[in-house]
Amino acid sequence: MKKILLYIGAALLTFMAVQARNDFNSPLSPNNKLRMAEAAVVQLYVDSVDEEKLVEDAIKGMLEKLDPHSQYSNAEETKELNEPLEGNFSGIGISFNMPNDTLYVIQTISGGPSERVGMQAGDRIITVNDTLISGVKMKNRDIMKRLRGPKGTEVDLKVLRKNAGASDTINFKVTRADIPIYSVDAAYMVEPGIGYVRVNKFAAETPKEFREAVSKLKKQGMKDLILDLTDNGGGYLNAAVDMLGEMLPVGTMTVYTEGLNSPRHNNYAFPKGATPLLEDGRVAVMVNQYSASASEITAGAIQDWDRGLIVGRRTFGKGLVQRPVPFPDGSMMRLTIAHYYTPSGRDIQRPYTKGDNEAYAKDILDRFHSGELMHEDSIRRIDSLKVKTLRLNRDVYSGGGISPDRFVALDTTMYTKYYREVMAKGVFNRWAINYVDTHRKEMKKQWKTDDEFVTSFEITPEMLTQVYDMASSEGVEYNEEQAEISAPLFKMILKALIGRDTYENETYFKVYNRFDPIFRNALEAIKSDDPVYSASGK
Repeated sequence: MKKILLYIGAALLTFMAVQARNDFNSPLSPNNKLRMAEAAVVQLYVDSVDEEKLVEDAIKGMLEKLDPHSQYSNAEETKELNEPLEGNFSGIGISFNMPNDTLYVIQTISGGPSERVGMQAGDRIITVNDTLISGVKMKNRDIMKRLRGPKGTEVDLKVLRKNAGASDTINFKVTRADIPIYSVDAAYMVEPGIGYVRVNKFAAETPKEFREAVSKLKKQGMKDLILDLTDNGGGYLNAAVDMLGEMLPVGTMTVYTEGLNSPRHNNYAFPKGATPLLEDGRVAVMVNQYSASASEITAGAIQDWDRGLIVGRRTFGKGLVQRPVPFPDGSMMRLTIAHYYTPSGRDIQRPYTKGDNEAYAKDILDRFHSGELMHEDSIRRIDSLKVKTLRLNRDVYSGGGISPDRFVALDTTMYTKYYREVMAKGVFNRWAINYVDTHRKEMKKQWKTDDEFVTSFEITPEMLTQVYDMASSEGVEYNEEQAEISAPLFKMILKALIGRDTYENETYFKVYNRFDPIFRNALEAIKSDDPVYSASGK
């Protein structure tokens, strides 16, 4: 029998080779060679093989020899990758944290399924459909799979609620619904005339959210905008182009793409309405080394057209265009087909060596060690890659990422080893949750708005001692000298988390921005007499 199978396998391979030559009237093509190799392994290999995994590994192997951003994802991974960018999913409508292996509800989404049945911030979910999720070290990913599901389906939850020192167990039946995934984290007035909008990604609904945020702030008197794109890893090209349509003159080129097999394609700015929402007024864009892709497109266009100032540190340098190549089983290959170029012709992509993804991944660490994140004169600028901005003829450089107009050094002086160890143990979150659990009602009574909280609430020495004690109980040895150095950082993080858990996500950034040097420099820049503003009368 084995001999028969071997003969069949050999005959099959011979047939394929002959067929390939007949089909192409030439030596064996690479495509058919790959098919023959796969068939040979499946038919002749000494042990059993997982053919599906074999093919997936082959695809991954091919892509690894190309650029760092061409990738393959299986069906489940593809769904997880796409979900944050598609704008919504079906679930119960909560944001949560997992201190001590217990799901703690930070907020219920306004108007969402959980809020409608009476769930509250501070509730702890013990079971989901009779499955215990508390105290069993279940991964967040597995918990989300249980909470999410098709729209209209029901999920039974057992919730522990603490009230006035006592604990009650409550059963809820929640009907899943479409839950929006927001990309605008915060939108508020910094001071009269100056607004702040933070965008965490460029998703399908980002332009709409941005327009709503800007419209809200304009009604409050906003004339100038600080746009925060720090840590924004990008997303959809069209979302960036649509956003730029609200900040640049109608018909302005925003970015173009071009590749060996992809002819040049220009993208232009067109507002949703008759005129851009931010046709006038100053713009300052906050960026850092983790701002990538669509963030860089946005910053690059603003800089090239001298529409505003870029403040922070050189961006990531991700300027490769991926085209999705979906497979019938739900898996997908994202294949790089072109480069992004700013309107002045700058290539956003930083240099890389094909197949050396390890070196590419270490780039940010290399920037740190070279001093680039701390010293502006350490940024590599090559004269041959120098170009001029399109309105004021200022010098800007190609060669990877967008270099800021105003550099802001990374300040690591307060990031002691003690602080990092306390952070790694999750102590900040757990202490803040416990504090809000105990003081939520009195805090909201004392500070009726988050603005009052931001102005007046202070982290006391007694609170810091409680945090240090909790860290000690987690095995982090107290270091008085390092704790004193990191104290301002401890206070800021704790206050920001308490504000978020008591009020809303936006409160976190209202606290954090008072501490953040990039924000402070952006605020200073937008008030300055920089030629970018004075030359345009903005």
